[in-house]
Amino acid sequence: MKLESLKPAKGSVKANDRVGRGHGSGGGGTAKRGHKGAKSRSGYSQKRGFEGGQMPLQRRVPKFGFKNINRVEYKAINLDTIQALFDKTGITNIDLGVLYNNGLISKSDLVKVLGRGELTATVNLRANAFSASAVAAIEKAGGSATVDATFNPEASATAVAQPVAEVVAEEKPKKAAKKKAEGDDLKLIEGVGPKIADLLINAGIVTFADLAATPVEKVSEILDAAGSKFAMHNPATWADQAALARDGKWDELKELQDKLNAGKAE
Repeated sequence: MKLESLKPAKGSVKANDRVGRGHGSGGGGTAKRGHKGAKSRSGYSQKRGFEGGQMPLQRRVPKFGFKNINRVEYKAINLDTIQALFDKTGITNIDLGVLYNNGLISKSDLVKVLGRGELTATVNLRANAFSASAVAAIEKAGGSATVDATFNPEASATAVAQPVAEVVAEEKPKKAAKKKAEGDDLKLIEGVGPKIADLLINAGIVTFADLAATPVEKVSEILDAAGSKFAMHNPATWADQAALARDGKWDELKELQDKLNAGKAE
């Protein structure tokens, strides 16, 4: 055996096709490059996602919204929850640790105090952020609102027999049920919608009997005080309708309402 006699095993080496060398290469008229197109040219390269010129998949699939990497998400705590916490525990210095110990927030929450509900307790609140209405209500009650991100539940350990979140959830249905039991559905009066009904209820007019006994001038004053969009309503027939509803004369009430247009006589 000599060095010059060494050869690769039979079939282990295959000659590369020499494309684009004309008819002499044995590739026919297209020289093994196929019929026209980008791949038959030298220097061909294909970018990612290219689909031969049609709209590629990444552009056909619709996109929805975006994620703002700079967005700061807060856990909202309202004043009615703070009031319920005070009523339950008597704590006047409320911070993130107190809220965590009473099951209102988790460890990673950023807390913003909002102005929903009524606050009568004098409390000193410390949270990550406050709304302007919340600050005004807290200071009106004699308390203070301080932006403070300190989280120390051990120093604020205070046991609560029942989570405050459950207390608030229980109180609201009771109030709503009591209000519903005591009042009538004033929206049955032609010309009285949900918002006007709320105005009348807030003014102490909760039943058909109340509305029937209220002078038209008084009802007009209530509407005028609520703004121009309410002042345009004419309550002239509301007392008559309420009197029929109070007495259970529903057929007569329907006959009267058929003659009205948005509570006004046509």
